[in-house]
Parts: sequence; C-alpha cells; structure tokens
Amino acid sequence: MGYKTMVGLEIHCELLTKSKIFCGCTTEFGGQPNTHCCPTCAGLPGELPRLNKGVVEYAAKACLALNCEIANSSSMERKSYYYADLPKGYQLSQLFVPLGARGYLDIQANGQDKRIRIRRIHMEEDVGKLVHDQSHDGSLVDYNRSGVPLIEIVTEPDISSAQEAEAFLTKLKAILQYIGVSDCKMEEGSLRCDVNITVKDTQTGKATKITEVKNLNSFKAVYKAIEYEEARHRKILEEGRLSTKQTRRWNDDLGKTTMMRTKGESQDYRFFSDASVLSVEIDDEEIQRIKASLPEMPDAKYKRFIEEYGLPEYDAGVLTGSKDLSEFFEDCAKIYGDAKTVSNWVMGDLLRLIKEKDVEIRDIKITPQQLASLLEYMDKGTISGAMAKKVFEEMFESGKDPGVIIKERGMVQISDEGKLREIIEEVIAQNPKSVEDYKGGKKKALGFLVGQTMKATKGSANPQLVNKLLKELLQS
Repeated sequence: MGYKTMVGLEIHCELLTKSKIFCGCTTEFGGQPNTHCCPTCAGLPGELPRLNKGVVEYAAKACLALNCEIANSSSMERKSYYYADLPKGYQLSQLFVPLGARGYLDIQANGQDKRIRIRRIHMEEDVGKLVHDQSHDGSLVDYNRSGVPLIEIVTEPDISSAQEAEAFLTKLKAILQYIGVSDCKMEEGSLRCDVNITVKDTQTGKATKITEVKNLNSFKAVYKAIEYEEARHRKILEEGRLSTKQTRRWNDDLGKTTMMRTKGESQDYRFFSDASVLSVEIDDEEIQRIKASLPEMPDAKYKRFIEEYGLPEYDAGVLTGSKDLSEFFEDCAKIYGDAKTVSNWVMGDLLRLIKEKDVEIRDIKITPQQLASLLEYMDKGTISGAMAKKVFEEMFESGKDPGVIIKERGMVQISDEGKLREIIEEVIAQNPKSVEDYKGGKKKALGFLVGQTMKATKGSANPQLVNKLLKELLQS
C-alpha cells in the first residue's frame, strides 16, 4: 500500500534470417567456436558492412505486428564501448531514428486488461559470447554470434508487477513466432530481456533510482527478479536510504540480484552516425506490402476459435498462446470434426507429455492426422479411452500410427456381447458376496464387479457394454 512499481523492459530478439546483418555468414546456432565468422563480423580493419535487406523486412514485420509507426528513413549509429565480446570496439545500432516507434501491446493480467506502450523498436547487431573457463581462471571468446541480427524492443515503464511483465513477454513471444521473424528460443539466447525498475512512494512522492537487471534468459527469471527488486526498492524507501542508479544481475542459485556496476548514461556510448552504412529507406507502398503479408495474429485467432469451433475462452487462450500448438489443434480438428474433444486431448495428454519430455511442439513425432485417427478408433469402439491413452503415449515416443500400435500390442477392445456375457457370468459366479451386496442396495458392489471383469479381460473389454450386461445379469 502506498507504493507504485514502474517497470520497463528491453527485449533483445534474434531474427531468423539465414545470414548475418552485415555479412553473408550463417546465423545457425552452435557450431565450433569462431567458425561462423568472417573479417566483417570479426571486426577486422578495412572490412565494410552491407546491410541485409531481409533483416529490415523482418524488423518491419515486428514493428507492424506490435502497432508501431515505421520511419520512412532511419540510420545506423555506432555505439562505442570496449568489451572482449565486441571486436570492433563499437556496436552498430539505431539511436537517433529507430525503425519503429510509438507502438503498444494489450495484455491481460490479474483479470484486468491493460495496454503496455512500446517506445521504440530498432535494429542492431549481436555481439560475441564469452565462455568463462573455470579451469584456467579466465574467459574465452566465441565470435560465432557476432553480427547476428537483433531487434531491441523497448517498452515504456507501464508495467507495474511481475505478473504483468510475464503476460507481456508471453504475448510478445507468441506474436514474434506467429509472424515468423524469430524462434524465440530463450535457452539458445535468441530472446533475452533486461528489466528496468523503480518504486515510488505515492504519499511522499519520493522514488528510488532506476535499477537495470541484465540478461534474463527465462520468463521465470524475469518474474523472480522483479519481485526481488520490488521488495528491495520498497525497503530502501521505508528506511529512508539513498539509492544509486545501478546495473545488477539475477543469481538463480541465491534467489536474488547482485551488484555489477553503477549504471552509466547513454552519452557514455558516444553515439554517432556510421557513414559506411547507407540509411534505411522504406516507402509507404513497401510498408503496406509488408503489412499485407502478416498472418492471422493471436488475438484474431483466439476470437475465431471461439466463434468457429465453439471453444471455451480458456481453451482458446491456451491453444492460441503458441503458433505451433494452434496449428496442431486446427489441423486435427479439421480432420476429426469434434473440436472440443481434440482440444481436451491437446491441452491434456499432449501438453503433459511435452512438459514431461521437455520438448518443443515443433519437434514432436506425433502428427495431427495420427491423433485424429486415434480418436476415430475410440469412436468405433475398437479401443477404450484407457487404451487410447496408452496408445497415445507410445505414438508420442515412437511416431507410429495408432493402428500399428493397436495391432502390435493386441489392444483391440472386446465388444462381442456373447463373449463378454460368458466372462461376466464367470465373474458373478466367483464373487457371490458382491452379488449379494448389490442386490441388497450397495451400488458400489457393481463397480467392484466391473473391475473384476476388466481384470479378467486385461482391460480390453468395452466398459459401457460391461456395465450394461452386468446390470442385466444381476437383475435376472
């Protein structure tokens, strides 16, 4: 009570172009150290950068998808600083006129709708990667990542909680994946986030100096870092201490942020225009062409799933939160026809296995056609629901068609009334006490007899038919 938290995010997103922003080197992740670089991205003297047109188009797509205005003319500037992962001694970025500005993203957090303004989106080149070698008490440098194209998305300080930050990043990630400009793999560093936070005492008007928490590589880390810093800033205000503008890092093992350095101002970077890179010119016709190429956005797909497939709002929200998940669901629903049943399986068994196996949906072996086929086997009575779940797990592991698995494991459901009647009569004969209990009004006894029948058939009996025949035989 009496405090206002203000958070702004700086999100660095690697673009999915095949080559780097200023040279022809591959952007492929991994590889042997220092094998994906050339004299240009390694910063050797005399090499001149050539701007990749695909980078500009991808960046413009992101700007338009995030409701930004695009500058018809923008430029690249040198951001000068020395660090071992920056071979040139400066980074090519955009300061004076960013490609996109004055955008926004609407989110929902804590049951409330909120608009988060986006100050700017600009292009820049990524830097190399430091590998800290504990055995030699030093660091090694890998320049494979140097020159990989980035966009930096800077929000206004409109975020007021960790929940809002998580909602913003979740939706932002979905949009970037929908439009195909980034894979947003945080574990590979293609989406990284810096948090700027300050807290104001609304009664006294006093506020803490801004703290920047650098290089957060998971939504969980962003969430925890904001919660920790929010509490730390409030304590500073409560104790009446002076705060300093500083840069910190999140330590996941300790569950807190630790001090890196006092935070410098932007003029410390000595920005100035780079004459070796031509200005970026995009006319209105080109902007309209890029805008027309954008696919259906998550919000539009959410509304369509509710209207077209009759899904509950919750289902539609989960399914459209990921482009790959929404496509898997829709492909299966078009084949099978019953969208709610497909939604239940996708949100239940499929997402459970994806989480357990720690895989991305784009990498799973099972196809929408196979899931639809499995559901059809259930409808025909070939297998029961319990059998279907076992088949589904094997499909997920092996990628085999459900028909093949059913045949290999002899899992065909028994739906022959004559055969089941014989088995049930034997179960009744072996359990006279349960029969007596049922006839005496103890309905739970029926469940026991159903269980014994399923055990006798090794789970292959049609459960609906078992219930029907048991009642008939017990009443006769």
